[in-house]
Amino acid sequence: MKTIHVKIERNKDGFGVYADNEVFSGMGDTLGQAIENMVEGINLYTETMKEAKLSYPSYLNGGYKFEYEYDMQSMVSYYSGIIGFSGLEKITGIHQKQLGSYAKGESSPRKEQTERFVTGLHTFGAELNAISL
Repeated sequence: MKTIHVKIERNKDGFGVYADNEVFSGMGDTLGQAIENMVEGINLYTETMKEAKLSYPSYLNGGYKFEYEYDMQSMVSYYSGIIGFSGLEKITGIHQKQLGSYAKGESSPRKEQTERFVTGLHTFGAELNAISL
């Protein structure tokens, strides 16, 4: 199974996604729509290549999965809209003002801060995933 590395960027119009080392990309109002748009492009490309009897990478017949990467500004901006800066501060240990600066693109986090942010979100996600009914 091939892993396609996909970068996610949030902008004023919604979301953009693009695959590293591939020609595929997508856009949408939501992250889900952007990914769906990219998958539609992959499917259209595959169908077109089949109809034209041209070669294309065999993994595009369903032998792939996506691995996603946000840029820090987009990630903070997206999650602050869901959880808020106060909640993100509790989850990550990064001060609200600093998170706001990242979200606005006023400053760029060091690698350690990015890792701290992602680790905090993963820990929070694991805690949510452990909840049972």
